Amino acid sequence: MSATGPSRQLLRHTLATLAYRCGKTLRDAPSSFAAYAGGTRPPAKILAHIGDLMDWGLSMAIGAQKWNDSTPLPWEQEVARFFAAVKKFDEYLASDAPLQASVEKLFQGPIADALTHTGQIAMLRRMAECPMKGENYFVAEIQAGRVGAEQAAPRKEFD
Repeated sequence: MSATGPSRQLLRHTLATLAYRCGKTLRDAPSSFAAYAGGTRPPAKILAHIGDLMDWGLSMAIGAQKWNDSTPLPWEQEVARFFAAVKKFDEYLASDAPLQASVEKLFQGPIADALTHTGQIAMLRRMAECPMKGENYFVAEIQAGRVGAEQAAPRKEFD
């Protein structure tokens, strides 16, 4: 399938959505948040797992499936690793290189799992008493290919 095929483009839009939504959970989090336990894995470990999911998705797309269970880096480095991993995955999807895994499997495995964990980080922000504002994501300016830390400003936030 070409880089412009509708399924591949939807997958790229989904990665951009992940970058936007996960980026929001990471932005302005106090440094102490990385280690917040809250009865579950700390956010730094969850974010490392999300980075691993993006690496895994790319490895499947390339046809060399490989899983890593990374030890979390210091928070700012882990945030940078997350965005770098999403970018590498998106760049491959944007290319004309063939996918060695179906779009459906790439979505249902690593990408859907990463979206779930993004919600987990958002919930932990509230539990750690450093909540972020809610947002109407339907009106958010999300574009395929915009997968870095720099995202459009929220259009409609609420408390």
